[in-house]
Amino acid sequence: MKNNKKRILFVDDEPNVLDALRRSLRTFRDQWDMVYMDHPEKAWEHLLQQPCDAVVTDVNMPGMSGLELISRIQAHEKTRDLPVVVLTGLQEPGLKVDALRLGAVDLLTKPIDSTQLVARLESVLRLKSQLDQLKRQNEHLVQQITQQGLELKRAQLRVIYRLGRVAEHRDSETGNHVIRVGAISRAIGQLLGLPQDYLERLSLAAPLHDIGKIAIPDRILFKPGPLTPGEWAVMQRHCVFGERMLREPPENMLPWAAWSGLNLALLNQSDPLMDMAATIALTHHEKWDGTGYPLGLEGEEIPLESRIVAVADVFDALLSHRPYKAPYTEQEALQIMESKVGNHFDPEVYSAFEKALPEIREIRRHLEDGRKPDLDQPIWEHELHFV
Repeated sequence: MKNNKKRILFVDDEPNVLDALRRSLRTFRDQWDMVYMDHPEKAWEHLLQQPCDAVVTDVNMPGMSGLELISRIQAHEKTRDLPVVVLTGLQEPGLKVDALRLGAVDLLTKPIDSTQLVARLESVLRLKSQLDQLKRQNEHLVQQITQQGLELKRAQLRVIYRLGRVAEHRDSETGNHVIRVGAISRAIGQLLGLPQDYLERLSLAAPLHDIGKIAIPDRILFKPGPLTPGEWAVMQRHCVFGERMLREPPENMLPWAAWSGLNLALLNQSDPLMDMAATIALTHHEKWDGTGYPLGLEGEEIPLESRIVAVADVFDALLSHRPYKAPYTEQEALQIMESKVGNHFDPEVYSAFEKALPEIREIRRHLEDGRKPDLDQPIWEHELHFV
């Protein structure tokens, strides 16, 4: 049977005082679980091991004063909510003020009036019960909010995954390229020491890098042979199309928003995730030496997220089947990529990619083509926990 009695710790270095407290409080043994200790250091160790609901302590004790004990109680995470009543035979001016400033709820003068002590203990125990109830309610609320946040992120991840797959024009039985690009990009970013919130946006934004391919005709997108100059010009436009889809305000939603009473300002608020996704869509085919498209950016003019996605995208594409090629082996892919460090790829980003290869291989194993990704598996935990 669970013990619902309140637990009170009494600390005093004088055995006769503890005996007097035992006698005066013996009628409350059915309500309270009372522990009596004559050494403050041992009392402190007890508090760390056994939860209590209140502490009653003397002030002047050897080794550690009652005020020092209060300071420790207030400073420690396990005990900081513990109410403390101070007992003292000292008549020092300002002692009560010092005790209250340190966190005591009251100071009683010896010899102790048992009626007064019981009244004070009943009051602090009620306060402790109310604080504990409030703490449990807050913890429950935090759990609910966290769970709702996880569900929202999980739904967001699934929407992004499906949008990315639309860009690939693939059905549920083929490639997981876009979602692998997000996970690989995050692995590279980790090795670059990037902040957690940036990594989380990157892993969700990267799968949308080719969303503009929705606007490219299938006859060009899936052409098995080389593209003509005109077809290649059309293919390159997918970068611009993708940025427009992700960055332009949803003006067609304005009439509906006005009719439904939605705050129109919400539609114009910046979305860091979509902003990053739009940037990646526009610039992930830029090259370190300035020969990429569509803007011809060079070096650090290219946004870092796009330099990361460029490496992740090319590596995974080389290892994947395409209408115009069979998959390369990892060794062949790495040889091709190493030859392009400094012209296509940012050398620092590529170095981080090489260090991340063990994790990247694990990502590809979990998300191999033809295998439906389970977005609730541990490989996705980092995408589902935002800072």
